[in-house]
Amino acid sequence: MGMTRRTFLRGTGLAVAGTGVGTPAMAETNWERLRRRLGDRLVLPQDSGYDTLRLPFNTVYAHRRPAAIARCVRAEDVQACLDFASHERIPVAARSGKHSYAAYSVPENGLVVDVSALTNVRFHGTDVQVGAGVRLGDFYETIGAQGRAVPGGTCKSVGISGLTLGGGIGVIGRKYGLTCDNLLSARIVTPDGCLRTVSERQEPDLFWALRGGGGGNFGIVTSFTFRSVPAPDVTRFLLLYPAGATADVVDAWQEWFSDAPDELWAICETLSGTPTSTAVGGTYLGPAKDLHPLLDRMPAGTQRVVEEMTYLEAMRFYAGGDETGAAFVASSRMAYEHVPGSRVDELLQGGSGYRIQFDSFGGALGRVAPDATAFPHRRALASAQCYVNVVDGRTEAEGRRILASLRDGLGTGTTGYVNYIDPEMPDWAVAYYGGNLPRLRKVRRRYDPDRVLAFAQGL
Repeated sequence: MGMTRRTFLRGTGLAVAGTGVGTPAMAETNWERLRRRLGDRLVLPQDSGYDTLRLPFNTVYAHRRPAAIARCVRAEDVQACLDFASHERIPVAARSGKHSYAAYSVPENGLVVDVSALTNVRFHGTDVQVGAGVRLGDFYETIGAQGRAVPGGTCKSVGISGLTLGGGIGVIGRKYGLTCDNLLSARIVTPDGCLRTVSERQEPDLFWALRGGGGGNFGIVTSFTFRSVPAPDVTRFLLLYPAGATADVVDAWQEWFSDAPDELWAICETLSGTPTSTAVGGTYLGPAKDLHPLLDRMPAGTQRVVEEMTYLEAMRFYAGGDETGAAFVASSRMAYEHVPGSRVDELLQGGSGYRIQFDSFGGALGRVAPDATAFPHRRALASAQCYVNVVDGRTEAEGRRILASLRDGLGTGTTGYVNYIDPEMPDWAVAYYGGNLPRLRKVRRRYDPDRVLAFAQGL
């Protein structure tokens, strides 16, 4: 999902910038057959708007040229697209927010099934049904206005679909779980063209797989229904530290979270340089007077910022301003044990334009069994996102060399978060899915036996 997480460090000087492999679409592909179903909502390379519509958020992949983009406005359009792709044997992938880190939602010479127009949000009591094209900023505005909340990420242009299907790390997740933990049901078009409703009671294996099994593996979701909670009051905080304090702060941050209350969420942002730079920030679901004693347990820094706000105000704050695309390469590891701060400091020494962001796990998301949903990393202490800007003359190849040194240098084993998908992740299937991999592959074979939704890192 792009820099799918808007960092808490907006405005501090430490701010973060921000599915398909198969046979090429042949010249004889009968696009007119699909156009008869979709009309001018099927956009081909010669059509107006194609060059804008095809662009992913990660501009490293701006060269990708799909054979067609289908702008779907109803589930029947998605069914028509999958039927067509299956018949024509061309690559096909769903796209919602465009934030696939490897731009797998823009298959070269394939069909993009764009569901970004499916944006209805409807409440049914305290449950909320959400179209697959809804982006997080709009989602939070709608549910926040009703005094409700669903845990999720921060980057406002990320689509609800990719976030949920990969798990959904978020600001209030230690209290309320991952986004996928709050999923009650989904409507999905499977590659056979069938529109299915899945839940704990209806096709439970597929429902299990959709909660952390990654986007684009089993079908194309058209809507989700989530459990919502009363929107909590939030106190956000920021702790700034002097340059060179990285090793001590990273160590202290990990110790701090070993017995933190569920209401506390934080990230530790470490930036490359000579010396390196560090900051810690996050949220507390409660008043400032209860947060300050917790912050006192961290090393004193150069500045402490604490501000009480509503849930909606907090999500607006972390969303930042308008977003455009960015050029980057990224990856991740999961920290199941303490990562030495000295190691992090050494990895970041001397360079520029790259970072490692640690995100606190535990709490409610850690009290779910690793095999209860497809998301396997329940016992991790934190996630570590490695991010390298590809700007100022740095080539993609140079960025990937730096990225590999960060990812593998952390020494946390073969682990990773599928929503930070990395096309060069070693042993990627085990890294993303761990012990849940065999069951996920069994579900995939059942619902997509002909591999209609095949892509480079697809199950």
